[in-house]
Amino acid sequence: MKDKLPANKNIGRAIVVTSGKGGVGKTTSTANLGVALAMQGHSAVIIDADIGLRNLDVVMGLEEHITFTLVDVIDKKCRTKQALIKDKRFPNLSLLAAAQMADIMAIQPAQMAKLVEELAKDFEFVLVDSPAGIERGFQNAIAGAKEAIVVTTPEVSSVRDADRIIGLLKAANFKEPKLLLNKIRPEMMKRREMMDIEDVIDILDIELIGVVAEAGEIVIASNRGEPVASDEASLTGKAYHDIAKRLLGQQVPFPSFIKKESVFTRIAGFLKASV
Repeated sequence: MKDKLPANKNIGRAIVVTSGKGGVGKTTSTANLGVALAMQGHSAVIIDADIGLRNLDVVMGLEEHITFTLVDVIDKKCRTKQALIKDKRFPNLSLLAAAQMADIMAIQPAQMAKLVEELAKDFEFVLVDSPAGIERGFQNAIAGAKEAIVVTTPEVSSVRDADRIIGLLKAANFKEPKLLLNKIRPEMMKRREMMDIEDVIDILDIELIGVVAEAGEIVIASNRGEPVASDEASLTGKAYHDIAKRLLGQQVPFPSFIKKESVFTRIAGFLKASV
């Protein structure tokens, strides 16, 4: 199937990657999705909107290359292109880092929206890594974005917070946010020790765009500044490449451990496990 590109080829797709709860792997997911899109031949820029707590540059292994930041661009201390860090490993990918020593109020949503619009003229994809939560940082991150990916884990507290975020996104006219379910442990699901994927989908009522299993290689890759998506042959790398392909409109099957079961079957399984 032919990749789905924007109707206007001069305007890229602006996507915010967000979550209600911290620690669900949102930043790692943003970085690896950007890498996957770049490796598949699409130009992408990743914006770290987590002012004061930047981590995207570390995950990407680009922390030593930062000269200017997002706040510098907003304050007009540099041109946007001067602040973009090109990743030599992935020629189609750039990073706009967050300011580590700045207050979150240094940026207004309208300023962020203008910047995203500017970048969308030069890149096919603008990915905005949102800080966790629903405060000012979230409002900045969603400004200018037209699509949203909500990252959550199969834990009750994480799913509850994701539900809150989805409500806010819909109130802000995001019509079809997508779900990325992270840190899955299939064996725990089989034993009914972890929320089932179908249960999470039923609760959140949004389209599933990808699942990523819990894997030690993700931690190792992040610590080394080598995004796991750079190795498409690995299970985790393939998961992110599959997510990128679904974003592009391709029909990609989900992993075999995702099985459709009726609500009654799942309830029976939970009851049996609790006996």
